[in-house]
Amino acid sequence: MERRVILVVLVLATVLPALGQKYKAEKGYASFFSKATVEDIKAENTQISSLFNAASGDIAFSIPIKGFQFDKALMQEHFNEKYMETEKYPTATFAGKLQGYSSGGAATQSVTAKGKLNIHGVVRPVEIAGQVEKQGDKLLMKSSFVVKLADYNVQIPKLLWQNIAEQVDVTIQVTYKPQ
Repeated sequence: MERRVILVVLVLATVLPALGQKYKAEKGYASFFSKATVEDIKAENTQISSLFNAASGDIAFSIPIKGFQFDKALMQEHFNEKYMETEKYPTATFAGKLQGYSSGGAATQSVTAKGKLNIHGVVRPVEIAGQVEKQGDKLLMKSSFVVKLADYNVQIPKLLWQNIAEQVDVTIQVTYKPQ
């Protein structure tokens, strides 16, 4: 009988912490900003899906490209049809490991996500710095990084080189809740 109690306690001690280790995006925000000679371009997207396993560090994001909203409808149409070809490449994804996060660590932690970023059908290895902030049982992850359009075969017509920057500043902010 005493052996069973010890076994149950050991199993619970192992399983219970793992239950709180998986997180799902409750809400998310992605934006990009392009500063060019003729005009600045900004778009925002709140349709992010993401999962994070704090025990293993595994993290994944999926962002529907058509979810990016622009101030100008024509700009949004050109973005989807001419540059990002969203019918052919409907999502941008990231899959990798988050390094530097500890569930028992400080309330705000600097982290690095290492993995593969897929944009416009091109998959590239990346390292992206960010922060994780504990907010009760939720986690807030934030990151800002640069994406070079040529790295992902996003073509800019020579006539529009002054309208669209060769690289864009990307910002991601996701609030996770435990699963």
